[in-house]
Amino acid sequence: MFTIDYNYGTLLVEVAESAAVDPIAPHLTYDERIGRYRADAHLYAAIVRKLHCDGLPYDDRARAFAPCPFELSDVMMPRPLQREALAAWNAVQRRGVAVLPTGAGKSFLAMMAIADVQRPALVVVPTLDLMQQWATRLEEAFGVPVGMLGGGSKDVQDLTVSTYDSAVIMMEFIGNRFGLIVFDECHHLPGRVNRTAAAMSIAPYRLGLTATPECNDDGDAVLAELVGPICFRRDIDELEGAILAPYETHRIELPLDDDEAEAYERNRKTYIDFVRANGVNFGSPRGWQQFTGLCARMPDGRAVFNAYLAQKRIAAASRSKFRMIWDLFQRHAGECTLIFTADNNTAYALGRRFLVPVITQHTKVVERKAFLDKFRAGDYPVLVSSKVLNEGIDVPEASVGIVVSGSGSIREHVQRLGRILRPVAGKQAQLYELVSAGTSEYHISDRRRQHRAYQRSS
Repeated sequence: MFTIDYNYGTLLVEVAESAAVDPIAPHLTYDERIGRYRADAHLYAAIVRKLHCDGLPYDDRARAFAPCPFELSDVMMPRPLQREALAAWNAVQRRGVAVLPTGAGKSFLAMMAIADVQRPALVVVPTLDLMQQWATRLEEAFGVPVGMLGGGSKDVQDLTVSTYDSAVIMMEFIGNRFGLIVFDECHHLPGRVNRTAAAMSIAPYRLGLTATPECNDDGDAVLAELVGPICFRRDIDELEGAILAPYETHRIELPLDDDEAEAYERNRKTYIDFVRANGVNFGSPRGWQQFTGLCARMPDGRAVFNAYLAQKRIAAASRSKFRMIWDLFQRHAGECTLIFTADNNTAYALGRRFLVPVITQHTKVVERKAFLDKFRAGDYPVLVSSKVLNEGIDVPEASVGIVVSGSGSIREHVQRLGRILRPVAGKQAQLYELVSAGTSEYHISDRRRQHRAYQRSS
């Protein structure tokens, strides 16, 4: 006889003297402090399945959930694409990752999975905005109360939405209360802290949702272990014009003004000379740490670091970019436009110049909601954001995107394109990427455009 208990994010397995531990030995570690075997909670399904298949008796005291009669609203009809994705997920024992672009119906796929599994479900999301958005949609879809964990809320229901941060904090207490766990934007999950939320849950059924699954370091392996393999994938270019709006992307090179070019070159030379003289290798994982460490220790380090920041600031917010933005406003007058920047200073500068609302991580939740509501209603035709709107927020009205500055991240660039692709009748989406000519921005742009979504138009 085997007895399985849930213990603050782990499993405790007691083995009767007459039983052999061999069948599940690979999953267990003997804890001498308590004289029992211990296992990561996420191995619950594998352990129970092995015991069941081998016909071995066990007492499951870990599970604290039972079937729930979740029924989707009759007015919600799945697309063939979503039916295919659900079938693919079922085919991998309901543990897998679905890769779908923004606007392709990832959230409705999760609702189909909840209705299919009929077990209490926890949805984990990266931001408070997404938590509120998911909670509203789940209540509308199922007509039941939806709990929330995050932003001051601490309400656990059979359907609950949590931020990743709150899930990490709370999972040791609620990790046995859900049969299904959905990780929205699951590329966040492999982070050293976030992954503990998945490790401490016993949920036998797991669904990851993302438009950009590629992870750094060991992230892909962690995602496969804690959620499951990629079981279904469709990319932006495959769905364009059918499920997603047709789109065009434009990279516009803009020259610096003469005084900006002189200042850029002067600061760039100071920075590059220092890097070369000290053998800084940005190609290594610790290249940035090496650079900042040298700047902190060496006599001229502060001046070099300021020069580094100055040349980036000049390229990111050149006057020609601001002039081009005004031209694009006129070209797309009456269309809902999102402007993306890499930093808050540029975002606020744009807000002051063009008298448009700005959303950053410092914007209060109430104010952010008001801005988004007015944008969706058409009262605000333009929103400026520094990264906050990169992922997850539903703004189907947006048809024009302007990337003023950004990192070399492929994921970030694809997410920004995805913000303007939600289908609306007659919509033609346009993404403009503004790049300062003769600066490092061009190489950064090349890196982030290494995705099939950017290979089919120019």
